[in-house]
Amino acid sequence: MVLIHRCVVFALLLSMDAAAAADPPRSEIRFAVAAQFPPFQSRDGQGQLVGLNIDLGNALCQQLNVRCVWVDQVQVENFPALEARQFDAIMGMAPTSKRRQWVNFTDNLYPFTTRLVARKGSGLLPTARSLKGKRVGVLLGSNREAFARSKWAPAGVIVKSFWLNDELARSLVAGTIDATLQGTVEIRRTLLDTASGQDFDFLGPAVSAELLGDGVAIAVRKPDTPLRNELNSALKQLIQSGEYQRIMQPYNLDELSASP
Repeated sequence: MVLIHRCVVFALLLSMDAAAAADPPRSEIRFAVAAQFPPFQSRDGQGQLVGLNIDLGNALCQQLNVRCVWVDQVQVENFPALEARQFDAIMGMAPTSKRRQWVNFTDNLYPFTTRLVARKGSGLLPTARSLKGKRVGVLLGSNREAFARSKWAPAGVIVKSFWLNDELARSLVAGTIDATLQGTVEIRRTLLDTASGQDFDFLGPAVSAELLGDGVAIAVRKPDTPLRNELNSALKQLIQSGEYQRIMQPYNLDELSASP
């Protein structure tokens, strides 16, 4: 009986050692980010990453007492690279049912609103009927592109995809596209609040659909529940301390009063 007891204890010690070796304390979080979408994430004149998502990510890392490592990506929705552990999480992505097939998400970091932008007086509305035969610009790989191609393109709307907001805005001003489906903050910074955007405005109501989502979160691998829980806990602590509100304030996001 004593021998059996010792064997059981020894086996438990071995399993504890193996678990500790397999799951060392976290020292860093590697966030993937596509640094071409101001004011959320971009590079400044010195090549440094700046923007709301960068500020929030750095604050979450500081709250968790880990080092933030930023991994620049061409496209934010790089799930194969996430699965291959080239990074730990993808910063700044709208949770949708399609994306949830691949990854899990943290709580929303902040809400966002999607609107149609076109020339004032064009009479366009964010409906397939109104936009039939019109050219609508969207960002490549975005949730707005997925929505437009799924809901509008089959009804005769011509969907054109762009890598960058700047390219999209220039095309709208030049008249090579008739409208764009965009997040309100992005298109304000890129076009509407500039001299080139005085002839353009939001037309019709905000567009709401499951394919678009209603907020921005952090994507993690499905098995990585500990990381998701840690990030959610850190976010709650930032809100409770007031640091979250301090970070958000300069960006003047729509619906800022809505809690993540």
